[in-house]
Amino acid sequence: MSEPTTELQSKNDTTLRKGGRGRRNEPVEVRNSKTLSYILRHGAAKEHLTIRSDGYVRVSELLARPKLKDLDLPGLLKIVSTDQKQRYQLGVQNEADELKSLILPIAPTQASDPAISLWIKANQGHTLKVDDLETKLITDPSEIPCAVHGTNLKAWESIREQGLSRMNRNHIHLASGRPGASGVISGMRNSSQILIFVDIAAAMAAGILFHLSTNGVILTAGDSKGLLPSAYFSLVERKINSGWEKIPLTREEVTPPAGGTPT
Repeated sequence: MSEPTTELQSKNDTTLRKGGRGRRNEPVEVRNSKTLSYILRHGAAKEHLTIRSDGYVRVSELLARPKLKDLDLPGLLKIVSTDQKQRYQLGVQNEADELKSLILPIAPTQASDPAISLWIKANQGHTLKVDDLETKLITDPSEIPCAVHGTNLKAWESIREQGLSRMNRNHIHLASGRPGASGVISGMRNSSQILIFVDIAAAMAAGILFHLSTNGVILTAGDSKGLLPSAYFSLVERKINSGWEKIPLTREEVTPPAGGTPT
C-alpha cells in the first residue's frame, strides 16, 4: 500500500547501500526478493539498468547486478511464481515479436533459450517514471464496488488533514476489499491499523482517474496535487482487538466542495 513512501524508500535505499545489519541475518531468498522489488520499483536507474516505458527490465542485465549476485534464473522464476501478492510480471520477446506477457510456470531451460529475450517488471509501486504499465482504466464506478486503503495510526493523523498522498510514488494504492477477503491479492498490508474506504463514484465525478493493475490493485494518481482528499472517504475504521470500529468524520471531511476536487 501507499504508506509514507519517502521514508520507506529512504530506508530501503540506505539499507541496500550499506548492506544492512538486518539483511545479513535474513535468508538469502528473502533478501533477494526485497532487493528485486527495490530495483524494479525504485532503483533501476541507480543500478544503470535500462527500464522501458512499461516498466520492463531485461532479466539478463538485472541478474548481472552485484546486488543480485546470489540470484540466478531459477531463483528469479521461483520468486515470481511464489509471490503471494503477484508483484511481478515476466515478459518474453524474440526478434520478430513485440514483448508479450509470459505465463508461468516455465522451465528454466526454456527461459534461458538464447533465441528469446526475457524481461521482468513490477506491477505497481514505482517511484521510477513509467508511463505505459499494463493497467485498465476504470470507466464505471461499478467496476470496483470496494476500494480501501490500509495505513497505520501515525500516518492517519496527516491523512485526515490532507487526504491520501501518492508521496514520491506514481500512484496511491487501494485494495479491492478488506485484508484477507476472498480475491484480494494485493494492495494493502495485513498489519494495517486503519482502513480508509473511498467513494469511487464521487471521486470519479470530480475527475479523478482510477486504474486496475494486473494483480488487482486499484491505482490513482489523485488530483493535480497528487492527493485523494478526505472528502472522498466514505468510511474509516480503526482496528481494535480482533475487530474494527468506525472513526467519525466531520461534515467538512466528507463533503466535497462545489465544483469538484478540493484545492
